[in-house]
Amino acid sequence: MAQYKYKLVILGSGPAGYSAAIYAARSGLKTLLVAGLQKGGQLTITTDVENYPGFPQPISGPELMERMLQQVLNLGVEVMDDFITEVDFSHKPFTMISEHNSYVADCVIIATGASARWLGLPNEQKFLGFGVSGCATCDGFFFRNQNVAVVGGGNTAAEEALYLANIANSVTIIHRRDELRADKALQNRVFQNPKINVEWDSVVCDVLGNDEPKSVTGVKIRNLKTDNTKNLKVAGLFVAIGHQPNTNIFRNYLQLDKDGYIVTPSGSCRTSVEGVFAAGDVKDPVYRQAITAAGSGCQAFLEAEKYLRTISA
Repeated sequence: MAQYKYKLVILGSGPAGYSAAIYAARSGLKTLLVAGLQKGGQLTITTDVENYPGFPQPISGPELMERMLQQVLNLGVEVMDDFITEVDFSHKPFTMISEHNSYVADCVIIATGASARWLGLPNEQKFLGFGVSGCATCDGFFFRNQNVAVVGGGNTAAEEALYLANIANSVTIIHRRDELRADKALQNRVFQNPKINVEWDSVVCDVLGNDEPKSVTGVKIRNLKTDNTKNLKVAGLFVAIGHQPNTNIFRNYLQLDKDGYIVTPSGSCRTSVEGVFAAGDVKDPVYRQAITAAGSGCQAFLEAEKYLRTISA
């Protein structure tokens, strides 16, 4: 197993990780960014981004993240396409291990973000990749001129539905409440789109499909007010019900809250282990915006740099 030694290792490649890397590059620190499983983070499954400063016209999430990556590379940060499966924060220097590599660092910034939640249905995982998806941007192309459904009522669900409406024949949002939780601007766009309709007060009971060839043919939904069930004919089901922080490998070392988010003091990115900092959605269950994640990445680096100066003095 190859071992690499750095002053600073940044885990994660979303806005928080990239922002921390940009600041690290400008400081001259020997820095490694380990990209993780989803290079670019959650923004790679987002359609038009209209609320990130500096872009008068909407920019797609994947393009925004590609620009951030190119900025990081242009500044000379080493980026490794690797996924950390184990850490040891019990002593210094800190150790992070992947399948084939071991990384050692004096300081770590965790920016591993959050991942999509699934419904836990009997056939959900069976048809994952065969009609069940958590990413409209990734998989929407395969459902051109077909009927699809989106589960959820927040910003992600609304954005997924709007993106799919440009590709699919029809989009049905399935939401357990009688109103959406998405921003009003997104709600207006959803309700004004003739291709989108909503099944209110409803949940998905199961995914229906064929085994040969493996494919989704519909979903069974239940109305929570009437308890009536019906089958909705769709070729694709996109699950957009929120996220869970990617913190499992840190549980034995860092203080986490009841939902698994890394605990940091108010106004700080410090974790319960000195020399380990957290930035972005992995510690933020409230805002979860690209701009707040980017700001958090900057903040985490400035605190990390101060820490490194202290231990070097």
